[in-house]
Amino acid sequence: MPTETALRYVALLGPTASGKTAAAMVLARQQPVEIVSVDSALVYRGMDIGTAKPSPDELAAVPHHLINIRDPLQAYSAAEFARDARALIADITTRGKLALLVGGTMLYFKALRDGLDAMPGADAGIRAALDQEAAQSGWPALHAELTRVDPVTAARLQPTDAQRISRALEVFRSSGQPLSSFHTAGAAKGGAGTVDQDCLLISLEPAERSWLHQRIAQRFDAMLALGLLDEVTALRARGDLHADVPSMRCVGYRQAWEAMEGLSPMSQLRDKGIFATRQLAKRQLTWLRAMPQRQVVVADAPDALLQVLTLASRYATQRP
Repeated sequence: MPTETALRYVALLGPTASGKTAAAMVLARQQPVEIVSVDSALVYRGMDIGTAKPSPDELAAVPHHLINIRDPLQAYSAAEFARDARALIADITTRGKLALLVGGTMLYFKALRDGLDAMPGADAGIRAALDQEAAQSGWPALHAELTRVDPVTAARLQPTDAQRISRALEVFRSSGQPLSSFHTAGAAKGGAGTVDQDCLLISLEPAERSWLHQRIAQRFDAMLALGLLDEVTALRARGDLHADVPSMRCVGYRQAWEAMEGLSPMSQLRDKGIFATRQLAKRQLTWLRAMPQRQVVVADAPDALLQVLTLASRYATQRP
């Protein structure tokens, strides 16, 4: 049975709405692959429309993993993903197939490839103090503080991203080290994930931002038409979820929840949802461009799909 030192897989990554799922499904018709989702939103059951989850037909056409594995009240960490993905890749390989990792949660992929060093756990006292400071000064002020102590992390966060700003400052105040240092320490120390991995990383990156922005808008409009608000209404009706659980902070769900709470006008939901999705795509591209091992395929090129198929098929036919 293959060990962690022999993990072999293809990773198809890219920003949201760049065409990853469609490319993966075409590839699955040509090569004996099983798909491992690299998406922190697809893990949740009952969140189908707002996550652009593969359709039942797509899920039935090719084996998918790490989709619908958590209730929205449960968390799923990057460390858990790395552990589960390693086991899945090894198991898929033993069955004579190729693991195809598909998604856009870059921290998950980094955890698999480079490892994550152990970082401080939650500190209720520090978190309460941060919440109090935010109430007085606002999250943009705390984002400015984060820029001073951890510019790497601050650069990929919006000044209003309360959850992530709070966590980054909590880690810094409790350890004296920036959060970004823990994301790189695993590789520097030879931590989990730094074992030899035979991976082809294909990155779908658009040449024109307008192309991606148009696709993002079209997809968000489709989500609204398919019943995103009904989906969020059903989640709210459970009674045990709230706006601060990780699942409800996913793009689209957060904006819909706030509109339903009256925190923002319902008339602004579409614009806020599209803007938040654009910001997510921007952060995803920033992560990708820091991965020198990636093979870039221009997502808006006429032959993008052919390029993906050619790269992946060539890799699949190589002997380990």
